[in-house]
Amino acid sequence: MLEIVIHQEAEEELWAAASYYESSQPGLGEAFLDEIVFGFDRILQFPSSGEIIIENIRRSLLHRFPYALVYRVENEAVFLIAVAHLHRRPRYWNSRT
Repeated sequence: MLEIVIHQEAEEELWAAASYYESSQPGLGEAFLDEIVFGFDRILQFPSSGEIIIENIRRSLLHRFPYALVYRVENEAVFLIAVAHLHRRPRYWNSRT
């Protein structure tokens, strides 16, 4: 079974976004985290379903929020590289690969 390994900066992005949404509207941060968990589940179930953006790097879009989970699959692990906002610096996470 695959496991998810989260890059430290991706984890920081995840919590920063959740905190932002929660401060904007109570409960929205939790909804964001629920969407992240749904995205993780989808990736674990169908790891090749994400759109290939460069070489072996894929992205899986969140449904309710303008974010993508950027990841690569190697052996028995999914490496989460970024929780990337879709309207900000494209491919800022390249150095993490």
